[in-house]
Amino acid sequence: MSVFARQRQHRTLPVQLTLLLALAANCGTVLAETSSFSFGVIAHVFRSNADETALRSAISETDADNLAFVVANGIKASSEPCTDKLYGQRKALLSSAKNGLIVSLSASDWVTCRTTADRSAAIERLSRIRDLFFSDEFSFGDSKIPLIRQSTSPKFRSYVENARWEIGNVVFATINLPAANNHYLAEGGRNSEFEDRQIANREWLQRVFLNASQKKSDAVVLFCDGDPLATQRHRVFDFNVKRDGFTEIRQRINSHAAHFEGKVLVIHGPHGTASPNPANIVWQRNLGDLEVPAGWLKVTVDPASPKLFELGKPADQPTLSRR
Repeated sequence: MSVFARQRQHRTLPVQLTLLLALAANCGTVLAETSSFSFGVIAHVFRSNADETALRSAISETDADNLAFVVANGIKASSEPCTDKLYGQRKALLSSAKNGLIVSLSASDWVTCRTTADRSAAIERLSRIRDLFFSDEFSFGDSKIPLIRQSTSPKFRSYVENARWEIGNVVFATINLPAANNHYLAEGGRNSEFEDRQIANREWLQRVFLNASQKKSDAVVLFCDGDPLATQRHRVFDFNVKRDGFTEIRQRINSHAAHFEGKVLVIHGPHGTASPNPANIVWQRNLGDLEVPAGWLKVTVDPASPKLFELGKPADQPTLSRR
């Protein structure tokens, strides 16, 4: 039986699953896997809900499915307090998942945080989130997925939120790219966090794609909050346009995809209000863009299919249209 199929009996044997996954990671190899597997992506449910009801429901629904892992985009709403108490409550909820659950940070988790004096607390709160949510080398949930964090590199020890893991012949990775222009600030002298993270993310992409190329992986899947592939639209001769904070990372992703023999899929949160249309992967050659709508989305990886990725919903809901 496939380790990653996550049949229901695995929930009573989380230790065995963890040991097998850890063994594969420690040996520096990917378990041979030719059958298909599915994973779940929970959209940033806090865009329209300032409580954890939607997240709790999404986790419950993904727990009921046979998934290799789940990635959750965001842990709180912008309108919620950036307190240790709230962070602790969300950590407990994420830890209660049955599937292995990986967090992909959103802008509302840290970028929008303010002090009581109404000053930005983004950097301090990001540091605190890193301590609370990324303290070890495993995912949340009963089925512990071993993760390789960027922090294993001494130069980038702080960037624990950037994590990589492998299932079958696919490399998965999170990368901290918050919505709202990648936390680029127009005010002069206040972009140290943005500039430092640009360097870290550039190095992280290099490591992810180097690993995938060396192992001749079928695909690289990147999870992030903002959409790094979308370009700003503005009127001609409009010189007041804010700098596009995703320009460099977009160029890097496009460059890596152009030199990679497999597929590259970027999965991100919705732009503003979630689209009512079914999810679709928009492909430009081997580079795919997937915006996850409200709720959660099931993605199946089928090595026998030319598409490789198939989109769907839980078995009791209608299948989404595909492109």
